[in-house]
Amino acid sequence: MIEIGQEVPDFCLPDYQGEEYCLHNFRGKWVVLYFYPKDNTAGCTQEAKDFTEMRREFENLNAVIIGASKDSPKSHEKFVHKHQLGILLLSDEEHKVIEGYGAWGKKKNYGREYFGTVRSTFIIDPEGKMAHIWKKVRVKGHVQDVLNKLKELEVKK
Repeated sequence: MIEIGQEVPDFCLPDYQGEEYCLHNFRGKWVVLYFYPKDNTAGCTQEAKDFTEMRREFENLNAVIIGASKDSPKSHEKFVHKHQLGILLLSDEEHKVIEGYGAWGKKKNYGREYFGTVRSTFIIDPEGKMAHIWKKVRVKGHVQDVLNKLKELEVKK
């Protein structure tokens, strides 16, 4: 489990076009890394649209937004085009990165228990250290909370 102040583990994952993106390529920028359960579901769609809508405000703070799920690149492609998303979505089909960041766990739906992605968001500082963590995220108002926290962290740097 990664804690605030610790160096985060690097990873490389593909986007919907198959291009590999590695976390270390974003050194020198703030990284908002969020893990979400599934493309084209109500909460995940809203979260991606909210991040897209506020993307410029994050960019003005020298931040990049990266969303990741266990969906395939093809699923991401449909998701991005259907909702005109303007953020980077990466595919972690084997959920190794999701697990590495502690965003994989037991979930319950209609009385059925299973393992899956627990909606989580992480802010990584420009030096590659964990700056803030949200677990079990509720979508409504979350993107604004992330932006507010990033502004607060930026002032402290």
